[in-house]
Amino acid sequence: MGLFGFIKEEIQVIQERDPAIKSPMEVFLYPTFRVMLSYRRAHRLYERGHFLLARYISQRAARKTGIEIHPGAIIGKGFFIDHGSGVIIGETTIIGDNVTLYQGVTLGGTGKETGKRHPTLCDNVMVSAGAKILGSFTIGENSKIGAGSVVLEEVPPNCTVVGVPGRIVKRGNRKVPRSDMDQIHLPDPVKEDIAALQHENTALYNKIIDLESKIKKLEKENTGK
Repeated sequence: MGLFGFIKEEIQVIQERDPAIKSPMEVFLYPTFRVMLSYRRAHRLYERGHFLLARYISQRAARKTGIEIHPGAIIGKGFFIDHGSGVIIGETTIIGDNVTLYQGVTLGGTGKETGKRHPTLCDNVMVSAGAKILGSFTIGENSKIGAGSVVLEEVPPNCTVVGVPGRIVKRGNRKVPRSDMDQIHLPDPVKEDIAALQHENTALYNKIIDLESKIKKLEKENTGK
């Protein structure tokens, strides 16, 4: 894809996914737009073996935008970072088409691997604010990672992951559309566990009251005799 084709696609993607956009010209002010222009240049240089120049471009973009994308990362079409400050994407990361990241997301390694040491995100994945995906494994297509989650192992397609460490709390076969930006209405396993404990506690409390009532009744009957 040429430069003008890329710019046209970026404008469309940002307008489609950010309701704050009032005109196409605002896109040119977005950190996502600026950092992706730099990334595409740096990535081409990296593929040609110009590693130092590629890193210079990427680090310059990181200082200006707060988004650090290693030029060795492979990123597909329709990629979008919303409020991108603090986003880090490692060298061997692979990102499919129509992926969305929010601020503070890290796609990193564990520090113990060589070769492919960063995650692979398949098509239509959404990673919510502050989530960390660490290691060389795959996040399946159409999956969602909840805010603040720390994912340390593979996630199948069509799943929702929340928590530290990340746990799969929802599986489904419904395809997530490219414009699905809902990072709020995700299951809360901790809340569900607490609700279950409260329900069991109430049931036990009622049983104790019933037993106490029966004991008092029996005591009265024995006293009357």
